[in-house]
Amino acid sequence: MINWQPSIRMPRRPSASPTDWFIIIPALAIVFLLAAPLVALVWRGLSSAALSAALTPAALEALRLSIVTSCSALAVIVVLGTPLAFALAWWDFRGKRAIETLVDLPLVLPPSVAGLALLLAFGRQGLLGAPLAALGIGIPFTTFAVVLAQVFVSAPLFIRSARTGFAGLDVQVEEAALVEGASTWQLFSRVTMPLSQRALASGAILAFARAIGEFGATILFAGNLPGVTQTMPLAIYLGFETSLSMAVALSVVLVLVSVGLLWGLRRLERREQ
Repeated sequence: MINWQPSIRMPRRPSASPTDWFIIIPALAIVFLLAAPLVALVWRGLSSAALSAALTPAALEALRLSIVTSCSALAVIVVLGTPLAFALAWWDFRGKRAIETLVDLPLVLPPSVAGLALLLAFGRQGLLGAPLAALGIGIPFTTFAVVLAQVFVSAPLFIRSARTGFAGLDVQVEEAALVEGASTWQLFSRVTMPLSQRALASGAILAFARAIGEFGATILFAGNLPGVTQTMPLAIYLGFETSLSMAVALSVVLVLVSVGLLWGLRRLERREQ
């Protein structure tokens, strides 16, 4: 029989000492490598040329399209991904491990591979191309293709967070609800969802951040059509060759959005703790 004993945690020192150079120097080095590019980007983005480029019609249209498609992708992910996360967290069924692997796979796939896979599935010559064409539906190089690419690459982040939140709930609370006669829908909507709202919110923030920064799958599957599929990452890529000021301005906007999303995520984590 194994006797589990709580681990003894050493007291933390309030500050480092000069003898801790083997920790301080590498830590400062990696902080510098992370901070220097961002500082340079923001410094360049505060120039008058970059600020004026951020107000051009092309930049504003790319910003609008990114927000619209990312919000649309997040809505699809929440509606379809929440039931799947609940099933993976609470039910045991044949093929569960395969589905979990399938859900996590887009996290490790290169974005170019994801875009090519979407094109081979939904393109005109793809697996589902002929049936969709018979219905008069064309997905590639449309705004819907942008949303589909964003859903593909960011859905795993929400599903993983929601699944963890559902699995971490007290089983006795849900069993008590079932004993009182609650149906599966009542259990899901009135007990499980409210108790898991912070995990769901964290997953939604991560999924939105991934969607708004998506580039590789989008450019292969949706193209780079201004006003149709050109989101901010694609406009930055094009601006690097045509208008560096616009690329810098949109990059700063994405940095600010990312900082805001991370700030919200950290607040949720602190409230959870």
